[in-house]
Order: sequence, then structure tokens, then C-alpha cells
Amino acid sequence: MDMFVIQGRRQLSGTTRVSGAKNAALPMMAAALLSEGRTVLHEVPDLVDVRTLSALLQELGAEVHFENGTLEIEVLDESNNHADYELVRRMRASICVLGPLLAKRKQACVSLPGGCNIGHRPIDLHLKGLRALGAEIEVRNGYVYASAEELTGTNIYLGGTHGSTVTGTCNVMSAATVAHGTTTIEAAAREPEVVALGEFLNSMGARITGLGTSVITIQGVAELHSTHFHNIPDRIEAATLLMAAVATHSSITLTNTRSEHLAAVLDVLQSLGATITAQATSITISSPEKSNPLHVTALPYPGIPTDVQAQLMVLMCLAHGTSVIKDQVFPDRFMHVSELVRMGANIQQQGASAFIQGIQELSAASVMASDLRASAALVIAGLAAQGETTLRRIYHLDRGYEHLEKKLCQLGADVKRVRDDGRIRQLHERRRSA
Repeated sequence: MDMFVIQGRRQLSGTTRVSGAKNAALPMMAAALLSEGRTVLHEVPDLVDVRTLSALLQELGAEVHFENGTLEIEVLDESNNHADYELVRRMRASICVLGPLLAKRKQACVSLPGGCNIGHRPIDLHLKGLRALGAEIEVRNGYVYASAEELTGTNIYLGGTHGSTVTGTCNVMSAATVAHGTTTIEAAAREPEVVALGEFLNSMGARITGLGTSVITIQGVAELHSTHFHNIPDRIEAATLLMAAVATHSSITLTNTRSEHLAAVLDVLQSLGATITAQATSITISSPEKSNPLHVTALPYPGIPTDVQAQLMVLMCLAHGTSVIKDQVFPDRFMHVSELVRMGANIQQQGASAFIQGIQELSAASVMASDLRASAALVIAGLAAQGETTLRRIYHLDRGYEHLEKKLCQLGADVKRVRDDGRIRQLHERRRSA
């Protein structure tokens, strides 16, 4: 198992390129099950999640070839409609095969999904939407069993307790593309990744309008064809790198960005005191020596993403004054708090909110990642801290960031990926020789 060894207090500078969006690529890969012929996706990041879903698609009869950011998918055998637990348990996005399998093969058996431990994330809205389209669905023994000889368009409301559902919107929208008649999704997710999926489906012959709004309309078509499609940049990776610059009082430039996808994040960083210049495909940030405190709530798009809540908390730990952050999307997503406290942070959690009293600096420590975005937050904390930080369980990080340590080192950071066992042996040897 690998871990990171981070030497803190290194200032960053220079330019690095943001990878394609994981959260857009995965539902597009699943939707390729709907098409006839060879579908080609460009700007796909080389991640554990991408390779996991590739393996699942192969189990479902697809030929998959992935090289240099280009992913080719062609379905050759449609006899299998069973998405097994051993693959689906590894990431939540695997549930996105449910809608395409049901729509194309009339039946689907998909394991209930796994993924990061960030709180309860039911798929009831997915099932509600597919049932509204005419599917018969039963959940038993950890699997979703769905069947429908024909899906029929209808009006569907997908709002939930904590807002609209991103993967639920993706699942229902994908299935509705080949349903008979017109489907209207109300309270649809507005995230750029949902828009990208809709545009991908339209390039395959779907007829979807209203993308980027809370009401999406899908006119069903008889079939979808293959396509060549370019993925959007990863706005969460971009936000993470920008926050690393703020935490280290640095100035950096990111290329392959779309600032319109980051409006809320850029606004918050400017409120902290950062200076930002956004061009058509690049963002430059210059950071202040002292950051202002913030009161922020993580919300569905176009609000502050829950996927940057942990990273933003690190900046609040270093701000001058008291900050408050609340997560209304995943109220239990605070497992990183205890690890930041190990590094000297002053954080009090109360329900879905955290109250942070800024400190002068964080101290290096041995910390452990609990989920994907918590991993990124602890990397940022290590970059800002005085001394050497070791971060374990970075397999979480590898699910969603393409070569993050290499990009940070390209900017001047000192982050080394080492084998955990070897590092432990070195520490024991040092102690014996001391």
C-alpha cells in the first residue's frame, strides 16, 4: 500500500494542466452501453475509478481500450445484464449502468453501490425515476432487479431531502433517451457533469433540452449511435489545486479549465483575499499572506460543491478569525476533522456544521485519509504545515485525482509516493540507531 510523504512550507509556482472530469467521464462510460458501434471519449483521466468501470463494462460485454486519455468502448455482447458486487462495491458511480442496461437490454441486475464513506447516500430517487418510466423494480439480497419491455416517457420529480440527485438524474436521463414519448425531469441536477452527459447523449442522437436548468426534457428516440466526444475539465481538481496555492501563499496558473464551472469557488477564494485572473481556458491565482475568515455552506450546483468542503476547511484553519462551514449535501461528511485536529487545527463540529478558529500554522503529523476529498484536504494541510507529514490510505486519492503528486511537484512541492511498509521499516531503523 502506498502513502505520501509531504515536506511542508514549500511555495508553489508555475503552470500545470487540469485533467478531464472523473464525475463526467464515468456516467458517459456507462451511457455508452446504449449505443451501437464504437464510442470514443477523449480527455478521460487515468484513475482507479475509470479502470474499475472499464472492467465492469467488459463484464457486461463491451470491448474497452484505454490509452493516453482516449477511451474506446464497443458493445459486442448484450447477453449479460448482471453488474456484480465485487466491482460495483468499489465506487458509487457504478450504479450509473442501471438505467442504460434497463433501457437497452430490458433487464438489469445491479449490486447496491459502494464508494467513499461520507454518509448515507440512498438510491431511492434513481429507483423512483425508473419506476415512473415503467420499470418493475425489486431490491433484494443487496441487488437491484429491474425489468421493462418498454419504457414510456412521463413527468418525474427528482428532488430529495438534500437537493437534486446527480447520479439519479444521469441514470433517469440516460434511460429516457430511448423511452417511448417525452420525459420531463423536474428538480434535475444542474451540475456541469450532468450537462456534459446530456451533450454526450445528444451527440449519440438523443434529443435532450434544458440541460443546465432544473427542468430537463427528453424526447425519446428509437436508438443511439456511436460518437466521438471530448470530456470537460475536472472542476474539483482545479479547485483543489487553487486551494493548495492559497494554503501555501503561492501564485500558480492552471490550464484546461472552465472558470464558469467554478464561479462559486472563485468567489469564495476571492473573499479569502486571493487575486484571480480567469481566461477562456486558464486560471491564475495569487494568494495573500493572511486569509479572511468565511461563512460557507456546501450546496448543489451552482453553489459551493460538497466535494471541496474538506479542502476549503483547511484554508479556514489558516484564516485570521473564526470561520463556519456547513454541508447541506452530505451532512455527515466531516471525517477529516479529527485528522486536521491532529495537525493542530481548532475545529468544533456541531451536526452538519463546523466552527473553525484560525491558527498561525498547522503542524506536520501522521494522518490517515477516510475518503477521496478528505485525502485531498490532508495533502493541502501537509503542504501548508511545518515539517514532514505522512498521509496513509491514499488509495482513496487515486480514485479521483490523476497523478496529483506529480502535478504538485511540477509546481514546486515536495511530495513523495512511497510504499507504506518500507517507510515503517525506515522509522524503526532510525529509532534503533538513535
